[in-house]
Amino acid sequence: MTKYPLSLINAFTNPKIDFLGNPCAVVLLSSAISDDQMQQIASDLSQPATSFLIPQGNAQYDVRWFAPDEEILLCGHGSLAAMAFLFNRDASLRSITLKTKTAKLIEGTPYQDYFQIKLDRIEHKKSNAPKNLEAALGEEITAYYETDNKHIVVLKNEQALKRMSPDFEALRKIDVFGYSVTAKSDEEEVDFVSRTLVPHVKQLEDHATGSSHALLLPLWQKELGKNEFVAKQHSPRGGFFKAQIDSDYVYLRGNTTLRFKGELIVE
Repeated sequence: MTKYPLSLINAFTNPKIDFLGNPCAVVLLSSAISDDQMQQIASDLSQPATSFLIPQGNAQYDVRWFAPDEEILLCGHGSLAAMAFLFNRDASLRSITLKTKTAKLIEGTPYQDYFQIKLDRIEHKKSNAPKNLEAALGEEITAYYETDNKHIVVLKNEQALKRMSPDFEALRKIDVFGYSVTAKSDEEEVDFVSRTLVPHVKQLEDHATGSSHALLLPLWQKELGKNEFVAKQHSPRGGFFKAQIDSDYVYLRGNTTLRFKGELIVE
């Protein structure tokens, strides 16, 4: 029997506006375990993501993320939750580096009242929306972009984004993994809003998606001509982001909420 530290942390929260963020279970391993074990644990914990951290020394950790039904190659909210977990365990740390399965490095730092993660920016190219996508979303598409992650769908305004009621059965017939649906915000203090749809996995719509903002920020940088942003994600739980972008990276800042901590027992 082996015991590992375990916490459940909500990432990209904003209690002032009742945005609950995206839950993530964080497990601190002593050494690597099998992919099958990690997938089974994630399935048992049944959270949108479980972050598995493996210490490598000098504030560096290997990280793997698993949803209940499959591995996740890039998980922004899982990264932020992992940073909150690690910084709260050792307040003397000033920087932490996560190394992903694909050898990408994600740096995390405390930033004012937030935790910050640095992700590679994900570029986009304009394209034609797939046939039947507009009907499946039930809203007019004003622009469509492909990326190496999810594709970007632009709607005419925030009200259309909130109103959108996706037909997930129809979306599953389109060979695209997921969509970051976005619009300019109607609020003066918020720059843009979004929703993340993942029709081919169990969750269907994500709560607060850090990886989506790695591809949305380059778009809105061009559209709005600025480098610092406030963004909201209009999922049922809601996500709140502060962000900055430069020529290579996006910097996502978010609040986190600890829901519980204890031990994971593996026999």
